[in-house]
Amino acid sequence: MAQDGVTPGGGATEGQARFGLLGRTLGHSWSPLIHARLGSTPYDLIELEPDEVAPFVREDASWRGLNVTIPYKRDAARLADERSRRVERLGVANTLVRRPDGSIYADNTDVLGFGWMLESFCRERLGLEGAFALAGADVLVLGDGGASQAVQAALEDTGAHVSVISRHGDDGYEGLPERHPHALLVVNTTPVGMYPKCPATVVPERDLAALTELRGVLDVVYNPRRTGICLAAERLGLPWQSGLAMLVAQALFSSEQFQGARLDRSLVGAIEKEICDQTENVVLIGMPGVGKTTTGRALAHLLGRPFVDLDDAFRLEFGTAAADFIREHGEAEFRARETQVAADYGSRSSLVVACGGGIVTQPRNYDLLHQNGTIVQLDRPADQLSQANRPLSQARGIQALARERMPLYRAWADLVQPCTGSAAGDARAIATALGLFAR
Repeated sequence: MAQDGVTPGGGATEGQARFGLLGRTLGHSWSPLIHARLGSTPYDLIELEPDEVAPFVREDASWRGLNVTIPYKRDAARLADERSRRVERLGVANTLVRRPDGSIYADNTDVLGFGWMLESFCRERLGLEGAFALAGADVLVLGDGGASQAVQAALEDTGAHVSVISRHGDDGYEGLPERHPHALLVVNTTPVGMYPKCPATVVPERDLAALTELRGVLDVVYNPRRTGICLAAERLGLPWQSGLAMLVAQALFSSEQFQGARLDRSLVGAIEKEICDQTENVVLIGMPGVGKTTTGRALAHLLGRPFVDLDDAFRLEFGTAAADFIREHGEAEFRARETQVAADYGSRSSLVVACGGGIVTQPRNYDLLHQNGTIVQLDRPADQLSQANRPLSQARGIQALARERMPLYRAWADLVQPCTGSAAGDARAIATALGLFAR
């Protein structure tokens, strides 16, 4: 029997319920934090081998609600006693609920989660009355895997005309703008651009630019926050959104199943913001000698985060200080290796990062730092900057460097912070401007 809607999960009390995420290799997951905020606790990460899944699901009576991820979504649908219409439609489930009578109910809240993200994107970013306004519109879904199925289902429910773009099908990536000139929306469901192989995009920016009727870009990937396709959309001035909202929304709909109660929908935005605030790097740029390192240390201490100075990271990676490397090997070789270091730390999360003054001279570094970061320029008059042990400042002159780099700093910065006179004061001003607080 197939049905939809909130299914009673038994209303178990604290300490008796067991919720969790079932998968094979889970690594880090935001699900425990999300479900703690939603009230479905205690929540565990449950890693099982394929032959362990059926006995655990069918015979282990300790769990009351499970989220299920790859590669076990088809198993979850198969092992259930009852399936929602969404599960019957797609053949996969990401939510299992053990009812009070011991029977197991399967649902697919990925469809609901993407539907939530799509609805809010249409209303808040595209200025439409809702996702139903996509009826008859051409929407491109990149990829044909499991995530694609849920996205296609949600889009088809709006009446959109969905085209699946895949390397394995007849509708491939070559010549995309010529075949789909009227595409209104592009949704990436492939893993291309996911951490740690980021930023990357399965559709190059030039092809997005050639879609002259394109209104927005969505990506189900949520780490990094700005995937390659989202960065490309941002440069083109297109509204974009990555998959964190979908992750939180599908968890909310699962938690409703677990708890047998409707939850406040405003929790989606609140939890999404909380995660963004915790994970977004703060990246400091500015002229040599402006105080990025001392301010970065003070800000990291204030926020309770790790601090990374990219010049120190360069020395650890290559065994020599940046200034010495430039003197011995030249600036061009230094910049190439500096980019390697920026790529490593820029893909991580929850850091305060201080960059060398010349990081902005290489355009490729912007995406590396912006994918997970808010970029803050520290600013003070050039005549107040120290030139000690700074070979480029000494060779070219600080004023010449300022004329070359200041437009780049301004173009990269999400926030320009004038120096207050102390590193502690600068750190407090940045934290206040970004709405960040110590944890």
